[in-house]
Amino acid sequence: MKYKRILLKLSGEALMGEKNYGIDSKRLEQYAQEIRRVKDLGVEIAIVIGGGNIFRGVQAENAGIDRVQGDYMGMLATLINAMALQSALEQGGMYTRLMSGIKVESVCEPFIRRRAIRHLEKGRIVIFGAGIGNPYFTTDSTAALRAIEIEADVVLKGTRVDGVYTADPEKDKSATKYSSLSYQEAYEKNLNIMDMTAFTLCQENNLPIIVFDMNKPGNLDKIVIGEDIGTLITSN
Repeated sequence: MKYKRILLKLSGEALMGEKNYGIDSKRLEQYAQEIRRVKDLGVEIAIVIGGGNIFRGVQAENAGIDRVQGDYMGMLATLINAMALQSALEQGGMYTRLMSGIKVESVCEPFIRRRAIRHLEKGRIVIFGAGIGNPYFTTDSTAALRAIEIEADVVLKGTRVDGVYTADPEKDKSATKYSSLSYQEAYEKNLNIMDMTAFTLCQENNLPIIVFDMNKPGNLDKIVIGEDIGTLITSN
């Protein structure tokens, strides 16, 4: 097993499936099945999920809502997705804990680093909701920070494409895929992998990132056993 403890980052938009907004139950079930296969391999799993299928903080500014207020609204959107994912995982027979960056005691635990690590050691899947609990930080930054705090081996960023390309492959058919990159190369090429805060956190802590297609069945378990799936970003 190449990776014993992983931080899986999922976008909120990914949960839409074929819909224009909200949560697609089929996509949710698919993700739960993928995660179950990795769990059965003995991997310790933490998850951060975005909220873009419900609400984004940047939408608030366009609607005349204060940026800070909008970011808190976005945090609540991530909690809705996290609760949906938690339900799907538990229906699949997995034990989970939902931990939040803001206090919502009726539905989840507050984030406490040592408690999160203990949950992982006991075989529970830990879902981190509500970002880091502060405005102006994205769920990418949350994923990087939480991965460092729980001493994860890698951040796995699940997307709709199978890695990092020279250009957007959905718009430019001549775009070519990188199998691996250094943090410095990604920065110099101005590749949009994660926001700069998240990227810098990973770089400074030598935490590798793998960008991969989460929608292709089997990709997740192939990565954790060491197959070359997606694009690997490291310090070297």
